[in-house]
Amino acid sequence: MLMEKERQEIVDYGKKMSSAGLSKGTSGNISAYDPVCGYMAISPSGLDYFETAAEDIVILDLDGNLIEGSRKPSSEHALHATIYKLHPDARGVVHAHSTYCTTFACLKQPIEAVHYLLAGAQTFRVPCADYATYGTEELAEKVSEATREGLAMLLANHGMVAYGPSLSKAFNVAENVEWVAEIQWRTMCVGKPAVLSKEEIDVVIESFKTYGQVEEGTTGKGGY
Repeated sequence: MLMEKERQEIVDYGKKMSSAGLSKGTSGNISAYDPVCGYMAISPSGLDYFETAAEDIVILDLDGNLIEGSRKPSSEHALHATIYKLHPDARGVVHAHSTYCTTFACLKQPIEAVHYLLAGAQTFRVPCADYATYGTEELAEKVSEATREGLAMLLANHGMVAYGPSLSKAFNVAENVEWVAEIQWRTMCVGKPAVLSKEEIDVVIESFKTYGQVEEGTTGKGGY
């Protein structure tokens, strides 16, 4: 069975995504990419995360061709493939319909740096890609047209997507961007948020490179 490690990670993080409330029901999808073989493992379409097993995960190439698996792949496989093509260092992608990110996606407003933890997504602003029907090549094109900076993006009237050098990092980005989105929403309910500048966030991004238990020759976890 190809990509056994990545398959199990997707199973595990699917359960975490559901338990964390980042997506409801069978919505959302997760993938992992192996640059050695050039394939991505992706969650199956419409299958409960707590009923998904490693053998249910589907293996595709980045052109959407089925390599291994008996299940129908996530309808958003073109979106995932586009991100791997745009971001050569990406190894994991999490697409979620989390409440606060989706709220701002429906307003077509970006997530701003109302808290320094947004720096973990390596950006001072999470942009919003234009709307397109879910599961279409057009949606993947809208994502490719949006800014390539940072590790997260909103999808207008849809949800959010996060990516990173590992599936663990991508999931942490998704969780923390959702938290910052909630803080942004709460502060907007009270008044006008005080947004940190790009320069202030750049300082935090640099500091995060040595955050946590860092082994020699590596960088930190990016604050997450």
